[in-house]
Amino acid sequence: MSRLGIFIIVFCTLAGAQSVPESPSAPGAQSRSSSTASDFAHPRQLLQQGKYDEAIAELEQMSAIQPGMKGLAHELGEAYYKKNDYFHASKWFKNALQQDSHDDEATQMLGISYYLSGNPSAAIPFLEKVQTWYPRANVDASYILGICYIQTKDYPHARAAFAKMFDVPVESAPAYLFTARMLFRQEFDPIAEEYAQKAIALDPKLPLAHFLLGELYLFKSRVPESIAEFQKELAINPGDAAVYYKLADAYSRIQKFDDAERLLQRSIWLDATSTGPYILMGKVLEKKGEPELAVRSLRHALAMDPNNAITHHLLGQAYRDLGNTEDAERELKIAQQLGAKDDANPR
Repeated sequence: MSRLGIFIIVFCTLAGAQSVPESPSAPGAQSRSSSTASDFAHPRQLLQQGKYDEAIAELEQMSAIQPGMKGLAHELGEAYYKKNDYFHASKWFKNALQQDSHDDEATQMLGISYYLSGNPSAAIPFLEKVQTWYPRANVDASYILGICYIQTKDYPHARAAFAKMFDVPVESAPAYLFTARMLFRQEFDPIAEEYAQKAIALDPKLPLAHFLLGELYLFKSRVPESIAEFQKELAINPGDAAVYYKLADAYSRIQKFDDAERLLQRSIWLDATSTGPYILMGKVLEKKGEPELAVRSLRHALAMDPNNAITHHLLGQAYRDLGNTEDAERELKIAQQLGAKDDANPR
């Protein structure tokens, strides 16, 4: 999950100069180790403007001049963190903790930086110490801690972390369900299935437990099993539009298009704000040989989300079925352009 920034080394005018560190009692040592918020005002302003390299260069120069300056290591850690250079952020947050072992924010940010640089096992001890969310991290540290446990295959502790996040008992059905959802998201599918089944065993009528199993089976192309789970979910939770949508998706994969259309209409009746059912409806109607109705549904989806490449592609196919070559070529070209853009900027 980590996306490391590019580390640019900025040489200041004193680079390479050798200096002898002053002892705490030496003249000037106090001025070197002290700082005020105003000392960091300009680098912080640069960071707010997105000028990360300039801010880091300025802070690095301050470090070269006053290597023991209070708070400087923390500021450098935050600067590298905002630049998405989590490897160097962790280095400076570690230095900040050496200066002040009670710096709780640096403790948490060090853990998050370790996680984002691909080292979840190193992150865990620091995230365990401080689980309060500091806004400047832009993530919830409790969630990150749970994910670190998953990535190190410590599933019981992951369940405990998510149970704490959602204020439910560790051994409860919801705790297993929440953990199953996170496991599925992290592609730990066998354990996700096991935890979802455990949640159902603890509470057979727990909403969304069968839904999660249905999603998992559909992802694995175990379509009959997914249909069975979605039907069980509908029996428990008949007012959830997403269940009708996912069940329709399953039916469409085995070419039961009439059933899929019926379920998609119910999904749209319950929630007309989601584009997924309209897109799938367009695909189903096109497969049924009803391109005019497919165009209507797909154009509605595009009005909600004009930058969806899949919708443009399906609309191009529907126009082609209608013999509308010009519109078909336009939509297919837009789909290709949007697809290329997505490939160039993966999320």
